Amino acid sequence: MAVVLDMVNFGRGTTKLPHSVLLEMQKELLDHKGIGTSVPEMSYRSSDFAKIINNAETLVWELLAVRDNYEVIFVQGGGSSQFCAVPLKLIGLKVAECGAWSAKAAEAAKKFGTINIVHSKFGNYTKIPDPSTWNLNSDASSVYYCTNEMVHDVEFDFTPDVKGAVLVCDMPSHFLSKPVDVSKFGVIFAGAQKNVGSAGVTVVIVSDDQLGFALRECPSVLEYKVQAGNSSLYNTPPCFSIYIWGAVAMEKLSSIKSKMIYEIIDNSQGFYACPVEPQNRSKMNIPFCIGNVKGDDALEKRFLDKALELSMWSMKGHRSVGGIQASLYNAVKIEHVWQLATFMKNFWRLL
Repeated sequence: MAVVLDMVNFGRGTTKLPHSVLLEMQKELLDHKGIGTSVPEMSYRSSDFAKIINNAETLVWELLAVRDNYEVIFVQGGGSSQFCAVPLKLIGLKVAECGAWSAKAAEAAKKFGTINIVHSKFGNYTKIPDPSTWNLNSDASSVYYCTNEMVHDVEFDFTPDVKGAVLVCDMPSHFLSKPVDVSKFGVIFAGAQKNVGSAGVTVVIVSDDQLGFALRECPSVLEYKVQAGNSSLYNTPPCFSIYIWGAVAMEKLSSIKSKMIYEIIDNSQGFYACPVEPQNRSKMNIPFCIGNVKGDDALEKRFLDKALELSMWSMKGHRSVGGIQASLYNAVKIEHVWQLATFMKNFWRLL
């Protein structure tokens, strides 16, 4: 009898979903909880969808221990829309540029006013500059930073001290993978497609102090106060993505999983090489080259082809950096990472 292996998605984009969630979705696709219709067909103004979105909001409150003076809203447009929403409300922005997404945020913010990049790019994005070298402007109203730059895979392991400015946190790929002290931030936003669901919905957590504050008028769809006042239903929400959000079970094993792969990289006598400084390595997205620090194209293609034969896919590095990248989001189980670790050991030792 042929053995069919579970296909494991190690991609940096849309995440693997837990098998139990996929089965639940399959079961309820034609008839959601006996109401006679599916979620994609459901009116977002209905009481049935209200239960779905209220459940998703409650999950955020419980998992992050969000305080009473914060609002949780669900919007469309991904992080890119928030690159515009945040500076429209809080221009006077300072940006800590340590990766591709910070650079995109800075470029977007320039359209709305003057920004101050607290530390410009130096060479490749392989580390986070020492905060003592940052050029913080005491007159600026807010500071934006991206906690986990998933293109170059640099991760903050600390919360920056921004000297009283409003701290804005873009948390693209490790949202709900570790505890977060929400009280330190004015705004947090993250896409769902990494750890908590499928593409199409972005969660924004905004403090009441910033909810009504705006230095200029915003379009209604980007105005937090409007979205919060309408329970994220001001315009048509991404209903199915919000439904999936509420169905995904969280696993906070990122440190254990990433250690398994980094140990193989670091003990491979240079066969595998990670470009990121050890103290700034991401626990969610692990980049590495094969053969040498610049990578061997033939070896990397061979690695990817063999991995696909073994039911592991989507590990080709981002087009701007190349190499290999394995993303270990919440639904990627310990046994999946063990499968990858075993393959990496065998690939190295059997060459």
